[in-house]
Amino acid sequence: MTSPARPNRGDAWTVDDLQDLPEDGQDYEIFDGSLLVSPHADVRHGAIANRLRRVLDRQAPPGLFVGQDIGVSARRSSYVVPDLFVARESAVDRGGPALDPADVLLVVEVVSPSNAGRDLVLKRHEFAAAGIPRYWIVEPRKQSLTVLENVGGTYREATTIGTDERWRTDHPFPLELSLADIF
Repeated sequence: MTSPARPNRGDAWTVDDLQDLPEDGQDYEIFDGSLLVSPHADVRHGAIANRLRRVLDRQAPPGLFVGQDIGVSARRSSYVVPDLFVARESAVDRGGPALDPADVLLVVEVVSPSNAGRDLVLKRHEFAAAGIPRYWIVEPRKQSLTVLENVGGTYREATTIGTDERWRTDHPFPLELSLADIF
């Protein structure tokens, strides 16, 4: 195992550098060449993400994959791991260090109070610039889900759903969702 410290100060981190990092209970991402480190999600955060994944899994058509713990990389100097994603199954079958954003139809973040800025600003920017069509932001404190749609490389808010609603959409595939099922 090599040291997580950069060998030469000023060198940008790349996706290739991630394989040299220790398995130490931290989550590693790269934004514009800078390494971002955060602890694994807490129990509530993980439960919400897993419940939502089960809802999406049950409704996903063949050819689409609902996943977790896999990064998305549009360029070697960025590697971002959404809490959940929906991608073409063929992208998963190809393998590699990260998903190509062109294969990702939806990314989902469950906002953590400790790093809300990362979810609401950095990841939002990175996923939009990469061309990912939809970004869902799940806010446990508000018990809401905000749906963002990519328009010209930036996200615009399409709708916000609360726990008292049943929501239907055709994107990334026809599905029906009640937030009461995940909170």
